[in-house]
Amino acid sequence: MRKHTVNEAATLGQFEALAAAFAHELRPGDVVALEGPLGSGKTAFVAAAARALGNPAEVASPTFTFWHRYGGSPPLEHLDLYRVEDPAEAVELGLEEAFGSAGIVFVEWAGRLPGLVPATAIAVRISGAGDGPRRLEIAWPDQSPGRTG
Repeated sequence: MRKHTVNEAATLGQFEALAAAFAHELRPGDVVALEGPLGSGKTAFVAAAARALGNPAEVASPTFTFWHRYGGSPPLEHLDLYRVEDPAEAVELGLEEAFGSAGIVFVEWAGRLPGLVPATAIAVRISGAGDGPRRLEIAWPDQSPGRTG
C-alpha cells in the first residue's frame, strides 16, 4: 500500500470534511471500496465526496437499485453490494460495467464480492455508527488506474 491514514471524526461535520479532503485526492479511474457496519455513514461519505468534487447529484443509497450513476466531471458510479448474494448475480445485474467507467467508482459493502472489485481499489473502512464518533481508515494501493504513482 502506498499510503495508509487513520482519522477520527467526533461530529458529522468533521466526518464530511474528511470525506471532502479524501475526494480531492481522487482521479478518474479510481475505485473506492467502502466497508463499515450498517449506519456507519458509507452513503454520507459518498455524498460528501460528491459535493467536494462539484457533483450536483443528490446522492442516495443504492441498496435496492444496486447502482446509481451521477453525471458531472468526473462522473460518479455508486454501487451497493449489500443485497448481492453471489458473483453471478453481480454479472447478471451488469455491475462489472461500472469498473470500465472513465469516472470514479464508489462501492459500498465491497467485501461481499471481493472478486468483483479491482485489487487496485482504495480501501475505506468506517468504524462507528449512529450519532457516535467515526474512525476512518484509508489504504491506498501502490498504484490505481487513475494515477501513475
